[in-house]
Amino acid sequence: MAINVLLVEDDELLVKRIQNHFADTEFTIEVDPTGADALRVVKQRVNLRSAISLAIIDIVLPKRDGLQLAKELNTLTDIGVIVLSSRDSQADRIAGLAQGADDYICKPVDLLELELRVRALHKRIAVNQQHDESEEFIEYADFKLHPDNRTLITVTGVESRLTEAEHKVLICLISNAGKATSREKISEEIGQPDWSPNDRTVDVLIGRLRKKLNDEKDQKRIVTVRGKGYMLSI
Repeated sequence: MAINVLLVEDDELLVKRIQNHFADTEFTIEVDPTGADALRVVKQRVNLRSAISLAIIDIVLPKRDGLQLAKELNTLTDIGVIVLSSRDSQADRIAGLAQGADDYICKPVDLLELELRVRALHKRIAVNQQHDESEEFIEYADFKLHPDNRTLITVTGVESRLTEAEHKVLICLISNAGKATSREKISEEIGQPDWSPNDRTVDVLIGRLRKKLNDEKDQKRIVTVRGKGYMLSI
């Protein structure tokens, strides 16, 4: 069965290269050059044989903000999102993760690397979908977390889907509950040991978790430990 991937990219040469590369694989590349129809197409085809499994989105689009589109897809759908960008600074990678991208690839795009990233993300999503009906939650204090589909449920019943990075940060904090966890350790746990502890990547992810935990004002659940990192209170 074909696995449908939506490519939101206006560079015609790059689009053709990607389509040609994936032509002999199980992945079918569909193109929306502006992103104008991306969200509608994904939502209309949910649960159909033609459903979109992944989206590859260029940050710079002629009529849309690619990061805003990534955020909408992450919030309103369950598909995986890979961001393509010519911007390779720490700040840009932070922005991509913060808006809900599951992966961030810098241009110029290595097609084999892109294929491997697409395969890895699709495999992870497929595993999550197999466990979506499971009732096995990690329960902690006033929230619970479904580790398979990355669903967070607060004590008030509010549900939100965590990005891959947010999920790994929360699992790290739960595993070390009651003691401070450094930014370096958190970065290693989410598979990005090259990030500097002085950049704001981890801080941004913590901020997003606080928002989803409704923990922004009092910061009673995720505590900032000055000079040491972050701690999940017991």
